Amino acid sequence: MSEHAEDVPAPQPIEEYQAVPGQPLRLEDLMGRHRPLVIRGLVRDWPVVKWAKESDTAFAQGMAQWDNGTDVSTLMVAPEAEGIIGYTPDMNGFSYQHFKVPVTLGLQRLAKYSRRPDAPGLVIQSAVIRDCIPGFLAEHALPLLAPGVEPRLWMGNKVTTPTHFDSQHNIACVVCGVRRFTLFPPEQLPNLYIGPLDYAPTGAAISLARLDRPDDPRFPRLKTALAAAQVAELHPGDAIYMPPLWWHNVESLEQLNALVNYWWPTLDVEGSNPGHARAALYHCLMAFRSLPAAERVNWQNLINHYVFGDEDAVAHIPEHRRGVLGPLTAETMELLKQGARAHL
Repeated sequence: MSEHAEDVPAPQPIEEYQAVPGQPLRLEDLMGRHRPLVIRGLVRDWPVVKWAKESDTAFAQGMAQWDNGTDVSTLMVAPEAEGIIGYTPDMNGFSYQHFKVPVTLGLQRLAKYSRRPDAPGLVIQSAVIRDCIPGFLAEHALPLLAPGVEPRLWMGNKVTTPTHFDSQHNIACVVCGVRRFTLFPPEQLPNLYIGPLDYAPTGAAISLARLDRPDDPRFPRLKTALAAAQVAELHPGDAIYMPPLWWHNVESLEQLNALVNYWWPTLDVEGSNPGHARAALYHCLMAFRSLPAAERVNWQNLINHYVFGDEDAVAHIPEHRRGVLGPLTAETMELLKQGARAHL
């Protein structure tokens, strides 16, 4: 934090739960919270966690034994970017170069860079574990989640993923190194100075404001967001649950860090798609941004009534005539798609 930021209050700790063997968490309880939770020791018995606690070398050797040689998405962050996965100063490019390498080669480069004080940042991003290190799956289950929820690997040195959000539920398990998570509730969006939606590093729109520079005059409302921040440092074996649309900034603090995460959507209706919500945002931009202010307000009222309102919006309509306003089922989904196509 900046030495001139004495007026920024310290962030609050994220609520914690101590995992107890034989007393598993229930997924519905976790999702029903609608707020983040640090789960200490959730995956402490995973073999990779035990290797990481032994040494970085033991962890790397254990991971390499599963590598099937598949190339995975890898970013090399320029040293002058100070480990920030973001934009170049003029925002005409990104602070990294993109490569594809196998997991073992990534580990070898991380070992090499750990001996260099001016080393670039290096991070393997969102690699589907089944595709690249399938042997991991046999001894690293997470019974909390349905078997079809695929784990992904994130591994690198001291890099920071700036503040962004996921549209799905997320459980992130630290298996090597230390990561600091700084979270902001969804309503802090106006104070986080989010960059372009359609030109973003690794596809996720990010905050342009660095959390360690709260006095940057370009982002005066950042201090308001920081006053609402929640923070936690996770060690090998710890996990964090993050609900959809909670903003999170993730700092990797060691020369070797690894995380396994799981995303899954809220809806489980035939024909639904986690991308529908993001697509709806783009459709709203096309439909409403250019309208006069009064018309935008009227459409906002209409959408709030039918989409974000309560059951009173349709209580006066007989159930068999509610159509697209009825419960979201496979049949309703088809009606919605037909209606959307008819009005394009």
